Amino acid sequence: MPAQKFNRLFDIQSEEEFNNLCLEVFKFQYQNCDVYHRFSDSLGIQAETIKHFTQIPFLPVEFFKTHEIISEPKSNEAVIFTSSTTTSQYPSKHYVNDITLYEKSFLKAFKLFYGKPNDYCILALLPGYLERSGSSLVYMFDHLIKLSTDAKSGFFLHNCDELIEVIKSLKNNGKKTILIGVTYALLDLSERGIELGDNFIVMETGGMKGKRREMIKEELHAFLKQKLGITTIHSEYGMTELLSQAYSKGDGIFECPPWMRILIRDAEDPLSLLGENKTGGINVIDLANWQSCSFIATKDLGRLSGNKFEVMGRFDNSDVRGCNLMIG
Repeated sequence: MPAQKFNRLFDIQSEEEFNNLCLEVFKFQYQNCDVYHRFSDSLGIQAETIKHFTQIPFLPVEFFKTHEIISEPKSNEAVIFTSSTTTSQYPSKHYVNDITLYEKSFLKAFKLFYGKPNDYCILALLPGYLERSGSSLVYMFDHLIKLSTDAKSGFFLHNCDELIEVIKSLKNNGKKTILIGVTYALLDLSERGIELGDNFIVMETGGMKGKRREMIKEELHAFLKQKLGITTIHSEYGMTELLSQAYSKGDGIFECPPWMRILIRDAEDPLSLLGENKTGGINVIDLANWQSCSFIATKDLGRLSGNKFEVMGRFDNSDVRGCNLMIG
């Protein structure tokens, strides 16, 4: 695919442009990604009949665990992002030939929702992610931390006392600060008796990782707001298999950048899409993923309202129709 195609991804201005680009990317991936081609054929999809992005088949995210999902020959310089796992699981692997594509995607999305990174001090409380290699989230925030240029920006693992001292200093000087953290680590911090100032944005990435009991989103956010003395909790929605992120600035309501879109599929019939305010499986269109697969059926449950969405939980039985049609 010529370079100008993916450069256009970040300049979408209309629904027509989005749809046309979806169709171009679909045709490219159907022709060049063997796994996606075989999956689409197994569903009886006639590629030439697809005229709208809602007709495009969505590849179950599980295939990133068992197959190489690539739409270009794999480069020797490819970056491989991997998911976290338990000892009984295989990690997802996402091969990214051109890492500048990921950098452009997350930086443009960050600027769209929050402005320039150098307007902030960025504190990343990401134990678990930092203790393994291949995390796309760590790659993103390492890049944003460097762009912030604030000397206090950085990663914090288990050094909570040091983080608290940095927070106190930032609270006193009023510098705009983003504190991003895995859920259980933010809960640990909130129980240390530290309150944040109005200059702080707290962003949670989800995940108890077996460290604490699971909490519904409303309970979690209410607890963090009360303990940390803030009025809203922001959230980031992304995953190893994507190159783009959606953001919530409160109440668990997410918005996507223009090159990303959420659709909701029927949990009983994964090839059927649901309308607004109905709970079903989250399908993601991420056009920045043109080098792998841009149309992914996740294991998350969600609900749409206009161009915004909520994440409601996970599938108990996450197999998506079509997985059993492709073995080997």
